[in-house]
Amino acid sequence: MSDVMISTEPATGNEIWRGKIGDVDEILERAAKARTGWARESAARRMEFMRRFANEVLKHAEPFAELIARETGKPLWEARTEVEAVKNKVEISISAYAERTGQKKLDSALQGSAALRHKPHGVMAVLGPYNFPAHLPNGHIVPALIAGNVVVFKPSEKTPAVGEFLVKLFHEAQVPEDVVQVVHGGAEAGKALVAHPLVNGVLFTGSARGGIAINRKLASDPSKIVALEMGGNNPIVMLETPKIEDAAVTIIQSAFTTAGQRCTAARRLVVLDSMYDEIVPAVTNLAQRLLVDEPFADPQPFMGTVIDNEAADMLIQSYEALTSHGAETILEMTRKDDSLPFLTPGIIDSTAIAERPDVELFGPLLQVIRVKDFDEAIAEANNTRYGLSASLVGGKPADFERFWSEARAGIVNWNRPTNGASSAAPFGGIGLSGNHRPAAYYAADYCAYPVASSELDQPRASIGVGLADTVKKTRKSKDAHK
Repeated sequence: MSDVMISTEPATGNEIWRGKIGDVDEILERAAKARTGWARESAARRMEFMRRFANEVLKHAEPFAELIARETGKPLWEARTEVEAVKNKVEISISAYAERTGQKKLDSALQGSAALRHKPHGVMAVLGPYNFPAHLPNGHIVPALIAGNVVVFKPSEKTPAVGEFLVKLFHEAQVPEDVVQVVHGGAEAGKALVAHPLVNGVLFTGSARGGIAINRKLASDPSKIVALEMGGNNPIVMLETPKIEDAAVTIIQSAFTTAGQRCTAARRLVVLDSMYDEIVPAVTNLAQRLLVDEPFADPQPFMGTVIDNEAADMLIQSYEALTSHGAETILEMTRKDDSLPFLTPGIIDSTAIAERPDVELFGPLLQVIRVKDFDEAIAEANNTRYGLSASLVGGKPADFERFWSEARAGIVNWNRPTNGASSAAPFGGIGLSGNHRPAAYYAADYCAYPVASSELDQPRASIGVGLADTVKKTRKSKDAHK
């Protein structure tokens, strides 16, 4: 087995990066030695390091965006928005740390003091995805470092170059090299990190399959904090509205941004019978106009590639399987070149499939499901083991109030796309979408643990009940030791 990793550009097939698989044991030993010194830095000092990091991101913004575009296949315009999100994460995380894990004074007896403070966990393993190879792991790394943890980051084996560049910017900001490190490798490296005794926490973003494997592995080890951000089979529900064009744009943005490779992407369009003939043609016509091209094309495309040929093959196979089991093609998903992972948007009507597969098809494929009324629409929206994002388009305020109340998801929107969540809010889901540890603004919650203290400058104590007035003296028998 080779110890060399190679990353290629999805849009061209050309090699973009080559490096060695990391030594997990060696890297974690360095991290463990660095944890005490970093934790002893003041929070203000650690925040200053993060602000330096944000400046480095700004300084290297364009080459950073170009690298993201090349390694993921996403358009340059979108890669630039990802770099901006990496930079903005710093101030958001600083505010979140102060709000979610700040110090508090509590009431105390005996003229003493009581306090609530937070401590870092120690060595945090961050396992990142390929769809947002900088922004999503950075959403774990920055809060973890602010809280006083050290970080070992394993990027997706499909985007190692971006992962390495991200860590390099922390080092350029003078964050000590052993405080944040990158380890390259595939599934075996990830398994080694998760199970390693020197790791105190695992912060994961990826598929439900990967998250379940981590959860199962650590089920007997409650000492490790585990935060899982996983995928979704997300519904977007269409009710009555006169704004058909705006609704169509909202659905397109939900389903096909990032070539459908967002965990919050809409996978299912649940539409009332009464709206079907208006909204489905509008969405289809708009989808046909979407430009699909390489990241640096002029004019800029709406969509680039999916991550690689394996992903493209799987999506085409899933599309063909659904249509062979009763789904009706509305807009055919096509692939013009079998050697490259460019896919056009696909739309199918899956209403006739009796038992629709509850899977996350991570790409530009939207399933349409017809329903007769709002009751059936809510039931269909909740017809999934996932629970990340759901959106209602159209309807009245009372409809959204009900939808918000009954939709089983961590993100519930109205007349907005299912994706594009704000970093200033918590981000996470339920079911197969997460383990109730939302990220983004709430990442501070899993990066530090609360410690309550009751304090006096000198010991002062008394026992007010249950004591005898005098101590009875007893004489030891001379025979006691015989």
